[in-house]
Amino acid sequence: MIQLKSLNQRMALYMLLPVAILLFGMGFAGFIYARKSLLQQWGEATTLKLQRAAHHVDMRLSAPKELLKVFHKTADKPYAHYVQEAIIEQLKEIDSVARVSLAWMDKQSERYNHMGHVQNGHRGTPHHAMKKGSAMMRFHQAGLLGVTPPTYDSLIENETVSLISELKDEGGQTVGKLEVVLRFDTLIDIDDSGWWENQKAFLVDNDGKVITGTTSKARRQLGENNNTLELETLKALKEKPFGTIFDQGHPPSEVIGFYRLKEAPWTLVIVAPGKEILSPITNFRFYYSLTGVVFIFFIILLIRWVIGRTVSSIKDVSTAAERIAKGQFSTSLPVKTRDEVGELTQSFNTMMIQLKERMKLKRELDLAMEVQQNLLPKSDPKIEGLDISGKSEYCDETGGDYYDFLNIGERKNGKVGVVVGDVSGHGIPSALLMATARASLRQRSQLSDDIAGIISDVNVQLAKDVEDSGRYMTMFLLSINLIDRSLEWVRAGHDPALLYDPNTDKFHELKGPGFALGVDQEWRYEANKKSGFAKGQIILLGTDGIWEARNREGKMFGKEPIYEIVRQNHDLSAKEIVDAIFSELTRFQGDGKREDDITLVVIKNDLDY
Repeated sequence: MIQLKSLNQRMALYMLLPVAILLFGMGFAGFIYARKSLLQQWGEATTLKLQRAAHHVDMRLSAPKELLKVFHKTADKPYAHYVQEAIIEQLKEIDSVARVSLAWMDKQSERYNHMGHVQNGHRGTPHHAMKKGSAMMRFHQAGLLGVTPPTYDSLIENETVSLISELKDEGGQTVGKLEVVLRFDTLIDIDDSGWWENQKAFLVDNDGKVITGTTSKARRQLGENNNTLELETLKALKEKPFGTIFDQGHPPSEVIGFYRLKEAPWTLVIVAPGKEILSPITNFRFYYSLTGVVFIFFIILLIRWVIGRTVSSIKDVSTAAERIAKGQFSTSLPVKTRDEVGELTQSFNTMMIQLKERMKLKRELDLAMEVQQNLLPKSDPKIEGLDISGKSEYCDETGGDYYDFLNIGERKNGKVGVVVGDVSGHGIPSALLMATARASLRQRSQLSDDIAGIISDVNVQLAKDVEDSGRYMTMFLLSINLIDRSLEWVRAGHDPALLYDPNTDKFHELKGPGFALGVDQEWRYEANKKSGFAKGQIILLGTDGIWEARNREGKMFGKEPIYEIVRQNHDLSAKEIVDAIFSELTRFQGDGKREDDITLVVIKNDLDY
């Protein structure tokens, strides 16, 4: 299979090739249609020409036939011989009539006695006149026998055909015969009809016998040489009065048209070579093809030029994009056109400027993330009697979650502080507020072991910093007295900590009143106390990003999975419990997007005294 590696190749295959095929296909279809139409038009035109030529022959035959019909109507009429003589005089005036012969039957000898004949004098030959007033025998009825085949007449030294009418008495016996002899060349006049020119033309009878034709070669019978086309024509002219027969081939080698006369049992046939008929379309095909090739070549060059410019501009964008991927922000690309490619180039220039700014911002965010990560504990604390582990993950580069391990008051008082906080929102503003709270909390916790006072002082500082910004921070500060195994905590709007006792397999919430930090600087926080922090008990401090996390279906993680994990893993270390909860949360969310920061601290009592 051909591998198209460049836009130029794909454009050539998917645009230029279909256009070329379409244009050539349209040209070929146009030529086929034009050829078919031309052959059809030739057939119709030939039929009209044959009809006109046949009409001329029929007209020359119909004139004497009409006079014969009038002659027939004079039967048994008084003074008929005067009318009959007049009709005979009119017959002899017709140009194509060579002579008129009237003969009566001698009943004794049963032979015809000719009263005379009239030979048309317009041909320049002597003629015998029928005597006026000669006795005319009366007849009762008459009928036209038809047109005789052409025969050579020695009197006029030419071929003639005859219209013969028999005259009968009341008993149906023949009493006379009237014959009108017509010159065949004048009747047909095929060489002056103007429709044969470069084609062969014939006059044939109903059996296909050739009566006359335009070819020098004598022809006796249509189809005598077993020509398939002539045999088909012979069959067709017996079935219908006119038509056109096409030979095989493209173009057909020969085409034959025929038309039957009305006044005689003859048919006019014209044979034409297909190449001569299609010579106009052949010439048209040549010039059409030549023009089409030039036109297609010009279109392809034009498309190639346009595509070349487009591809060049896109290639410039691609090259610049590769440089940007390597961190090389070069100067803007020139906008050469005002079309979509120009808009693409302009958009790329805008994107490059914005991307440069975003890269700068990204570096600053990376630096901020590094700084903030350094604000979190770098490792879990090593405190005798306690197993403590914490972990925090942000959904952005920086976040508002916070956890820390503090020394509450003097070092020798045996109090260990663990704090978890959550700033509203996430990102840079939350990270800055978290850093402020951390600094204030660390400074204040070293001066006193009054955790309620510590949180109240931090609240005052934060309330001043976030005034009118709408931001706040929840916090849970837990103080563990290692000497008397008591717990003391302040809850500033944060979720209660969870205390698990494996001996009773029950969870307890370390609750207490208190607003979030930064809401009301006049608020004074109170500490909550609990004694009897026994060996094996586990405390969990976390942010709501854990139990409020949702998967792709929108289902919330909740606290029940946390309870179950702690129950099943209470014998493990604090770090292993933290890792188990984070692992289950990751599995639950799958490839779903994390929308909030998550922080968890696990404290396990390992005191032996």
